[in-house]
Amino acid sequence: MNSASIIRLVLLAAIWGGSFLFMKIAAPVLGAPIVAELRVFFAAAFLLVMAVFLRKPIQLIEYWRHYLIIGFLNSALPFLLFSYAALNLTASMLSILNATAPIWGAVCVALWDRKLFSVKNLIGLLLGVIGVSVLLGFDPILLEQKNYPYILAAVGAAICYGVASAYANYAKTVNAFNNAHGSMWGAALVLLPIIPFFPVHEIPELDVIAAILALGVVCSGIAYLLYFRLIKDVGATSALTVTFLIPLFGVLWGTLFLNESVGWHTMVGAMIIICGTALVMDFSFKRFIMSKVAYAAK
Repeated sequence: MNSASIIRLVLLAAIWGGSFLFMKIAAPVLGAPIVAELRVFFAAAFLLVMAVFLRKPIQLIEYWRHYLIIGFLNSALPFLLFSYAALNLTASMLSILNATAPIWGAVCVALWDRKLFSVKNLIGLLLGVIGVSVLLGFDPILLEQKNYPYILAAVGAAICYGVASAYANYAKTVNAFNNAHGSMWGAALVLLPIIPFFPVHEIPELDVIAAILALGVVCSGIAYLLYFRLIKDVGATSALTVTFLIPLFGVLWGTLFLNESVGWHTMVGAMIIICGTALVMDFSFKRFIMSKVAYAAK
C-alpha cells in the first residue's frame, strides 16, 4: 500500500468515525427520523450529481426492488437506529458498537448457509460478546440512566449491516456505484412515510445544518467514492482494514469536540471487540468482502 492509499484509508476512517459525532449534534435537535431521512437524501442527491457527471445510469426499472431492500437494510433502518441511540449514547460508544458489524455479518452468513463456525471464529464471536459486555457493563452512568433501549438500538443497527451483508450474497449483481446510488434513493423513499409523525419544533442552528450536510454528502457520498478508489488501488481485503480504524476516530472526535470521557472500560472493550472482529472476519471472508464492496456503510 503506497502513501497515497494510506492517506485515503486514514481519511476514510476519520470520515466514517465522524458520522457518529455529527449524529450526536443533529439528533437531539431534529430527532432520529429526520436525521436519517436527510442523511440518505443528501447522499442520494450528491451521488445523482456524480452519476450525471460520470454518465452512470441508475437502472431503476430493472433493480427498483433490490434498491428498496438494500436501502432499508443497509441505510434506512441502521441510520434510524443509530440516530435514535445518539440521543443518549456517546459518539465513542456508537463507533465501537458499530465495529461489531462484521461479526454480525459473519453470523448471518453462517445461519443463511447453515454452516458451522470454526473454533477460531467461535472465539472471535465470544470475544465480541465479552467486549460489548465490558464496554457497557462497567459504565456507571449508563447503568444508572437505564439506557437499554438506546443500547439495543445501536446493537440493532450493527446487526442490520450483518443482515444486509447476508442478503447481498444472494442478491442480483449490480455495480458498486449504482448500488450506493440506488440504495440511497430507496432508503429515502422507505423513511419518507414516517417523517410527518416526527415534526421539528425548533429551527436548527448552523452547526446542526452543517452536521446534516456532512452526514449526507461527506460521510455517505464522498466516503463511498473514497472506498471504491481504495478497493481499486489496493484491493477489497486491504480496504476493509478501515473497520479497525473507525472506532479510533469515533473516540477521538467525541473526546475532542464533545468532551466525552473515555474510561478504561471503553478502551478495553474496544480492543476486545476489534480482536473478536479480526478473528471472525475470515469466516466466509470472500463473500463478506463482496458484500462490503457493494454495500459498506459508516
